[in-house]
Amino acid sequence: MTRLRRSLARFIQAEPHELWPLAWSFGYFFCLLCGYYILRPVRDEMAIQGGVHNLPWMMTATFVTLLAATPLFGWLSARYSRYRLLVAVYGFFIANLVAWYLLMTSHQYIEWVARGFFVWLSVFNLFVVSIFWSFMADLFTPAQGARLFGVIAAGGSSGALFGPLLATGLTYLSPVPVLMLASAIFLLACTGCIYQLEAWSRACSRSHRASIGEPLGGSFLAGIRLVWASPYLLGICGYLSLLTMTATFLYLEQVRLVAEYFSTPEARTRLFSTLDFATNVLTWLTQILITNRLVGRFGLVAALLFLPIISLGGFLGIALWPGLAVYVSFSVLRRVGEYALSKPAREVLFTVVSREEKYKAKNFIDTAVSRGGDASTGWLVSGIKALGVTTAHIAWALVPLMLLWAWLSHWLAAQQGRQVRSSEFSTPVPAEEMRSDRVGPLFDSQKNRMV
Repeated sequence: MTRLRRSLARFIQAEPHELWPLAWSFGYFFCLLCGYYILRPVRDEMAIQGGVHNLPWMMTATFVTLLAATPLFGWLSARYSRYRLLVAVYGFFIANLVAWYLLMTSHQYIEWVARGFFVWLSVFNLFVVSIFWSFMADLFTPAQGARLFGVIAAGGSSGALFGPLLATGLTYLSPVPVLMLASAIFLLACTGCIYQLEAWSRACSRSHRASIGEPLGGSFLAGIRLVWASPYLLGICGYLSLLTMTATFLYLEQVRLVAEYFSTPEARTRLFSTLDFATNVLTWLTQILITNRLVGRFGLVAALLFLPIISLGGFLGIALWPGLAVYVSFSVLRRVGEYALSKPAREVLFTVVSREEKYKAKNFIDTAVSRGGDASTGWLVSGIKALGVTTAHIAWALVPLMLLWAWLSHWLAAQQGRQVRSSEFSTPVPAEEMRSDRVGPLFDSQKNRMV
């Protein structure tokens, strides 16, 4: 067994003592994204049932909901320990899923239920994934994150592969509302993984009384204040805004074309499920075989640059050949790059900030900033198209923005590397201290450095 563990650790570029928390983190993300991807095909179909022309309104509703939720999350994180905060959030969403099951089985106000579910799932996805990565950034050091986050992300991709298959099978045996309960079971499993990781962290950390068991403190609006006070966090906001803006444009155009090409809900749902499955297979293979090796050899900048470079070519393709096949191919390739490379790399960026920034500022960036980009892009695209601007014109306009996005990727990678070098992570650690208790480092939130 020891030889097997060493071989496994060597293959995934992990230290033997990191395998236990890595396995629980992998399982946690598996359950989380499996629960989400059970529901994702339902959301895409709900987008059409609620009216494609209503998508900007639904995205705006999502943004407003997240604006209201961000201060509430800041208030909770200031008063509850990390473990209680995470369990409370997942318990809340489990209760929501039971409520959606009851609403859908009532068969009342079907269009409004469809619109409400689209908004809710958009909020749910960002919120729980953001909190997951905040937890990971709090558990692992920057060096560990660069090596392990790709493998942890593969856990999510494995769940994303299993979720659509489970959803398809369940729909042959039971009505769609039952998917709500199936997803709730996987969220409940997430809380078990949180318990194990928290127990490991407390057992290993030499200073957990100060850094882990206590609430974060601060005001409920601290996340917004911390973002505006940090050029580094503002840079992450810029990176995410460009990603969100281009992804929303692609999503709107793809949904429009799918609605034109396919006339039945069943055909559209099957297409969305097929695209999800293909994306997740490619993402899983990339995360397992490429991500950590690419980052290890070329640095964080390679993973951050992938999306801008791919998007540059993709928008040139749309400008020249704006057909459904181009959209589908570009969308799949972009999503693979986002989940397998860009997402893990962005989470490594947060390993060098304070604990308060990991939870409060990161939550604001991942939720309000992201969905704000969705809403503004939805209205912008609708407005300029009403003036007679074509999809090809928009694609040409996005090309120079992709060059700006590439420059920002390089700047963020350089800033992250500079902060790592200025911290104690660049100092050799004695052999007796090379163990898994080097997690949850303490930061001085005022000076944004290690103490």
